[in-house]
Amino acid sequence: MNQIYPMRINKYLALKNYATRRGADEIIAKGLVFINGHKAVLGDKVTENDEVEVRAKGPAKKYVYLAYNKPKGIVTSLPQLGDLDIKMQLKNTPVAPDIFPLGRLDKDSSGLIILTNDGRITDRLLNPEFEHDKEYEVRTQEHLRESFEKHMSEGVNIGDGVMTKPCTVKRTSDNTFRIILGEGKKHQIRRMVTALHNTVNDLRRIRILNIKLGALKEGTYRKIEDKELADFLSALGIDR
Repeated sequence: MNQIYPMRINKYLALKNYATRRGADEIIAKGLVFINGHKAVLGDKVTENDEVEVRAKGPAKKYVYLAYNKPKGIVTSLPQLGDLDIKMQLKNTPVAPDIFPLGRLDKDSSGLIILTNDGRITDRLLNPEFEHDKEYEVRTQEHLRESFEKHMSEGVNIGDGVMTKPCTVKRTSDNTFRIILGEGKKHQIRRMVTALHNTVNDLRRIRILNIKLGALKEGTYRKIEDKELADFLSALGIDR
């Protein structure tokens, strides 16, 4: 990613993995950020030659990383009246109260969601500039034509002038396939399938980077730790 200077101090701190931009604004407002020895204020800009210092206050935050198997019907965005979101689903479990889902997964889809309280990860995983692999299993209502795999993998016009990028697609039966995407447009797989005159009956995410869903039961979670966590953070360019 091009780093264009001068840049706002909150963007600089996010790029250096101190915090998200919102989190950076909070630590700036608390007076914990200094530029060339002077206390930073919101809106300050820095150049590549400036010395930026973040002075910690209090104990370091303990980060939590969880792999969660989202069932159908659970929402990952702001719940509307009558919706059940992930925090409601996990309210009687001993997870950190400040965890949040990284990204979204449609209400009608199931599978892997990463939960964390580490705001540094958000931009690194979700920013479309980075194109991190996510893998899905899909079942369609209709039988897949012989040409489906080729057309799907080459990129599909999903409407409004939007062409998806080439991706990896593998037919696994007459009406199932696996797909690996590096991008994440809204309802992308469903729109791609519809554009090729098929209908999605079931969609499940089974992998994000090196984190695999495996045999994790729906509605349950497991910790991401040790080498699995180290490899995940390394792929995002984040130090533990």
